[in-house]
Formats: sequence, C-alpha cells, structure tokens
Amino acid sequence: MRYRDRAEAGRALAGLLVDLCEREGLADPLVLALPRGGIAVAEPVARALDAPLDVLVVRKIGAPHHQEFAVGALAADDPPLFDAGTLDMLGLTEESMAPAVERERQELRRREERYRGDRPPPDPAGRTVIVVDDGLATGATARAALRHVRRRRPAHLVLAVPVGAPDSLDRLAAEADTVVCPYRPAGFAAVGQWYEDFEQLTDAQVLEALHAQH
Repeated sequence: MRYRDRAEAGRALAGLLVDLCEREGLADPLVLALPRGGIAVAEPVARALDAPLDVLVVRKIGAPHHQEFAVGALAADDPPLFDAGTLDMLGLTEESMAPAVERERQELRRREERYRGDRPPPDPAGRTVIVVDDGLATGATARAALRHVRRRRPAHLVLAVPVGAPDSLDRLAAEADTVVCPYRPAGFAAVGQWYEDFEQLTDAQVLEALHAQH
C-alpha cells in the first residue's frame, strides 16, 4: 500500500481521528503539524475536526557527515533531546554535538519567525492536542514534539501519522495518550517510500495553509 500524496494520507487519518474523538469524548481539539511535510497531512484533519491548525517547529539533530540520521531533536526553546544509545553507538557526546545543536536551533527560530511572525503559539493546556506528521521513521522529532506539548498540560495528547516504523511507534506509545497510525509496514526504510508523490513542501506552502486558518 502507498498513499497517493499527503492529502490522501490526511483524509485517511481524519476519519480515524473523528471516530476517536467521538468515541472517547475528546473535546476542544487543537491540531499541531510538524512542518513542513506534516502541514499537508494536518489540513484535512483540522477541517474534519473543525479544529484550529498550527505548527510546532521541531528540528532533527543529524549525525556528523550523515545529516539524515537523527541522533536527537529540538523543539522550541527546550533543551536538546538526544538518543543516548545512538550517541554511544557512534562514539559521540552531547558536548561534541553542540555546534549541530546551535545550527539547528537557529534554523528552528528562523522557521518559527517565518511561519508565525508575531502571532503567539496556541496554548494546549486542557485541550485535546493532536500532533501530526507525514510519517514516523526513528521517532526523534515526534518524541521532542510530544514532550514539549506534554509539559504544557494538554487534557489528552494524540500522535497521528499515516505510516510509521512499528518499533518506533511502540517506543512512542509511552509519550502520547493515544497513537493513531493506520499503516505500520514491517519493511519500513523511509517515510517517502510509502507515498507516490512525496515532493518536499516549501515555506510558502506552509504559510498558505496557516493563512487559510487565521
């Protein structure tokens, strides 16, 4: 099975999330997308739930000389969240990753300013918060996002992704109150392999989606 694009994946998620909210009596939903890819998945979800849509900017901290391999992640102004086992395996320390952390924090702030401007982030306290991305590989960015939201005391915290690596989903079950993922293929290598169209989104597309909401 492959999704045609992120919009189709979002519609698949939306039906499951509407059922979840009705079944569990989850009220006052807030949809937070992990940009850039998560925004296109989150749009149909927010529409189906008649919920506000915003972004939660999270940055992966990549291994030296292999930026796509996550050793940790950053959310907002939170301290970096590292995977200790991965650091040990690669012979790295948190101190040695400081330049990468600073580089990613600068990019995170750039994107937050670009996407939000002077608009304050929404307050998740007491709400049903649904964190949406276009897929889950290592789970590093999702873990950082969930812990960031959890500290702000949501009533119920949901992680929603259209496709994910089974072992990563299992590890994140302790971070969210509910994990919604309709497709958990055993042969998972990368998120993009489960989409026919996995073109990268631009900042302009993220802004267009947000402006449609505000």
